[in-house]
Amino acid sequence: MNAIIAREPGDASVLIMAERPVPEPGAGEVLLRVLAAGVNRPDIMQRQGIAKPAAGVTDVLGLEVCGEVVKCGPGVDRQLLGRRLMSLVPGGGYAPWCVAAVDHSFDVPANLSDTEAAALPEGLFTVWHNLFELGRLAMGETVLIHGAGGGIGTLATRMAHAAGATVIVTDANESRFPALQASGAELAICWPTTDFTQACLDHTEGRGVDVVLDVVGGDYVRRNLQAMAFGGRHVSLSFMQGSAVNVELLTLMQRQISLHSSTMRPQSHFEKTRMAKSIARHVLPLVKSGRVGPRIHATFPLADAKASHEMLESGSVFGKLVLVP
Repeated sequence: MNAIIAREPGDASVLIMAERPVPEPGAGEVLLRVLAAGVNRPDIMQRQGIAKPAAGVTDVLGLEVCGEVVKCGPGVDRQLLGRRLMSLVPGGGYAPWCVAAVDHSFDVPANLSDTEAAALPEGLFTVWHNLFELGRLAMGETVLIHGAGGGIGTLATRMAHAAGATVIVTDANESRFPALQASGAELAICWPTTDFTQACLDHTEGRGVDVVLDVVGGDYVRRNLQAMAFGGRHVSLSFMQGSAVNVELLTLMQRQISLHSSTMRPQSHFEKTRMAKSIARHVLPLVKSGRVGPRIHATFPLADAKASHEMLESGSVFGKLVLVP
């Protein structure tokens, strides 16, 4: 098969179509005919050489797919043949065929297209684990979501709203605010022109927010802490302004604020399986009802993966990018 790899670390121009063997499903796995594949920032980090696949994992990019089951590995019920699954995968999504663990896959709800289904797995696992397991966001609490226009941010907004939380978001593009508010944001803050810390305190009448979902890092962490309520939980997903931060421990102690962070790719098979069971129970009913779903910005042919990476890196994407055959 012809699949997308990075011939060497670098910019989007290093992405090429290369011949790779069609993978064979192992125990607990299925072979999927890929119907669509999501594009994510970890793909860019792999292309740049910052994040590398684990030993034994294919060099083909792609961490989430929607596909039709065409072959079952040992121990897998053959009744899955022909079914549409949306799967979190350790790699291999930018290809015509991809292997996926059944334990990290979900039946695609009938209300989702192939493109929408491919745009969900990475976000579902990331938002569920970080916002609801680490951040312990609960009904009636207030959450501040930075980078709300991205694939994770748009999904997190919908999931937090569906959970009964008050959602505050930040973005640089005010033209996105009506759509973000329609997705559940009660307050949208334009961070280049407005002090988001003060805006959060004003909106909560001085109390502060209970949870922060941050993708910026750097000086934002200090500013986030100033906007947080007693007992707040700060969760870091990325660090566009840098991973080195200065934190005043006395502030954390006096206000009982906790700091959390995670990345999804290094999580064990067991942990991902545990998360998948929780997602199936708590989130998939919301997806089936239409209350939670992805926002698709654009689709690209698989052969144009380079253009999808360039668009994602441009900062102009509102939602998700998806590759299709």
